[in-house]
Amino acid sequence: MDSPRAHVRRACVLDAERMSELAAQLGYPLDAGDLAARLPVVTRSDDTLVAVVVDERDLPLGWIHVELKATLLAPRTAQVMGLVVDEGARSRGIGARLLEHGEAWARERVCRGMLIGTRVTRERAHRFYRRQGYDLLKTSHFFEKRL
Repeated sequence: MDSPRAHVRRACVLDAERMSELAAQLGYPLDAGDLAARLPVVTRSDDTLVAVVVDERDLPLGWIHVELKATLLAPRTAQVMGLVVDEGARSRGIGARLLEHGEAWARERVCRGMLIGTRVTRERAHRFYRRQGYDLLKTSHFFEKRL
């Protein structure tokens, strides 16, 4: 990464506004208040990691959300639920550092692999994940029913 003082740490409620700004850059408008309310609920479990890479001013440049995934059909894995790096800070190793942090966390929890879902239109993200050693597993459709 460009700044030697940038580092990874767990996200906290004080990061919510910046994290919501970063999510909006990817097309996920998210109210900072909603994110601040969700963060302690999501991170209450030891099965979830939410981390940020921050600059020397402690300003988040990117964040990752990883959850453990246990199913009857597959060995225990981890799944990236969200990964975003500030548009102005991309291609500086921040995303790779966040992924490495998430992967280390998953290995400590005896996961056999890490899954990442991404929209089919995010070709730059696809190239990034391939460079990080991820292979395309399958293409799926997600369906939703509003309740």
